[in-house]
Amino acid sequence: MGQSEDMDSYFSELGSMVYDRWKKLDFSSEAFPEIATAALVERAPADNVNLPELVREFLLQDTQPVQSASGFGQPELIVYDTPRFYIQVLFWMEGTTDIHQHAFSGAFHVMEGSSLHSIFEFEDANSITSHFRIGNLKLKESHLLETGATMPIVSGSGCIHSLFHLDSPSVSVVIRTHSDPSCGPQFTYLPPHLAVDPVQNDGLTLRRKQLLDLLEQTGDPEYADLVIEMIRELDFERGFFILQNGIGHLRNLGVWGEVWEVFAQKHGPLAEAVPPTLEEIIRRDGIAAMRGMIGDPDHRFFLALMLNVENGKSLLQMVSLRYGGAPVDMILQWAEELMQVTESGIWMIDAEFPSELGIELDEQPEVFLEALRYFLTSKNPPANISSGDLEVLRKTFECSSWRALIAP
Repeated sequence: MGQSEDMDSYFSELGSMVYDRWKKLDFSSEAFPEIATAALVERAPADNVNLPELVREFLLQDTQPVQSASGFGQPELIVYDTPRFYIQVLFWMEGTTDIHQHAFSGAFHVMEGSSLHSIFEFEDANSITSHFRIGNLKLKESHLLETGATMPIVSGSGCIHSLFHLDSPSVSVVIRTHSDPSCGPQFTYLPPHLAVDPVQNDGLTLRRKQLLDLLEQTGDPEYADLVIEMIRELDFERGFFILQNGIGHLRNLGVWGEVWEVFAQKHGPLAEAVPPTLEEIIRRDGIAAMRGMIGDPDHRFFLALMLNVENGKSLLQMVSLRYGGAPVDMILQWAEELMQVTESGIWMIDAEFPSELGIELDEQPEVFLEALRYFLTSKNPPANISSGDLEVLRKTFECSSWRALIAP
């Protein structure tokens, strides 16, 4: 970290630089991301801001810009503000942003920590309503952003991305417009097929979900029948949110198939986008929850990759870039360290050892690891595992977050 200066002075100078350059271009919306990016590169916060001093000054000095009521960031500090744009410092202790686009433009800078940045395209988009779309979300690229990295923000669907913060805390500085009204809703994307407007205020659906949660918690015997009646009557958008809210409990009750059949018959081919989206929501929530309970930074990094990187080659490259050496050996070490023995069986992240193989419990960890080693390298088939058992194990890994790494 470079020599620090008075924080108010630094951000005022940074903001003035952006304002003056933007004014010369008549406040062109198209020019703002480039201007903001250049300013953050030239006067990089990572080289000019002393983070403890920033926190101290913010806590002790009353002469701060008006703060928003936003829940974004942990927390968000507004350090410079004008009617056209402002500068915010965002702290992140946990996790990730959703896959999203922006209703504003500008640039962000990694001031402290590092992040996994993923960029997407939403192809074949079809608007069900103005707040709900179906399409095909495709990952274009993922890369590591280390301290000092700067990236532009372009409003609208031309910049769909997610950030998974790898260190606690991670701190970013954002120069952004207040809003770009012409770009439409700031969609959040639910891979692989849906886009929803997170600020759409459907208070009735919210209260219905909360009421269903109450019935679930109290064990109401009418729960499943009520959901089925709702699904028969509701439109596609609201029906999806009811399914998303209740899929876990409906599966526990053994009635998910019946409920799904009602939804599928009502909506026909449109419904085909829903099952893979719900399964991916469950997968991502499970990995994120696991990461939240793990303190080891190497394990947290690996789970972030498992959650966000779909290409096995890219995943291996990121492990090698961060740690050097042989990435497969590192991954196998993490797999062994993350293996869990539960009442329901042996788990390797979200892959459960298939009970149908009939292998003794104390032998399962070694078999699991040997199979994974073979799938990662395609070398030296394990002599103690039959070809039939290997095929079952391969399918187990392919149906889990290990799928990107499993060689065909």
